[in-house]
Amino acid sequence: MNGKTAIVTGSSHDIGAATAKLLGERGANVVVNYYSSPDAAEKVVEYIENNGGRAIAVKADARDKEDLAQLAQKAKETFGSIDIFVHNAGMKFPMKSFEDMEWDEFIHKTDDELQAAFFGTKAVIPYMKEQKYGKLVYISSGLSKRAAPNFLAHGVSKSSLNAFVKYVADEFSDQGITANTVAPGMVETNATSGMPQEYKDQQASFVPMKRIAQPEDVAKAVAFFASNDSDYITGSYMPVSGGSEMI
Repeated sequence: MNGKTAIVTGSSHDIGAATAKLLGERGANVVVNYYSSPDAAEKVVEYIENNGGRAIAVKADARDKEDLAQLAQKAKETFGSIDIFVHNAGMKFPMKSFEDMEWDEFIHKTDDELQAAFFGTKAVIPYMKEQKYGKLVYISSGLSKRAAPNFLAHGVSKSSLNAFVKYVADEFSDQGITANTVAPGMVETNATSGMPQEYKDQQASFVPMKRIAQPEDVAKAVAFFASNDSDYITGSYMPVSGGSEMI
């Protein structure tokens, strides 16, 4: 990835931070995107720079068209290209059953998720088309393919994202641009930190590899799709779930 430039949305914490750090370690220039955690984003930048890489932190709302256009322009001006785009920014959602949920609560997550994917992709595609090269990677979820109690809004939004990625992959597949999905199972993040350890241990017991994922596990899958090793792969869905989605 030497000389390549990567934008990672929502990369001040957890999966995004691990991804930004790993891409930086592997030679990419990294745009660390954040919305409300400037100090955490700067720590990710500092880590990358201390390990021989180049990085900048840029504030932008991943759902906002203008913010993302400016983010892409800043990346181009700073590093000269945009080669990798990782849609990772997390969106809040209500953990409710169908019976307890209202339409506005339900659709809000899908709206946020697809706005971020749509506007983020719109922002980087012109640069990738011009150079006839680009790696688009989207963070989905194993819950897009299976149900779990109270994850209705999340699962449906990620299922929609999966479909979006296939259409993007198809449209740009003959222009040197690939689009692929990485779908984690349960991951040790801030979002799961409040779950009882007993529950996590129970979930790990259902995983063939007998542990839940660390952010670095997901970052390595993203790095594969962001590298030239994946040049002949597009429109794919990669579970990162310790074998939980074996077919």
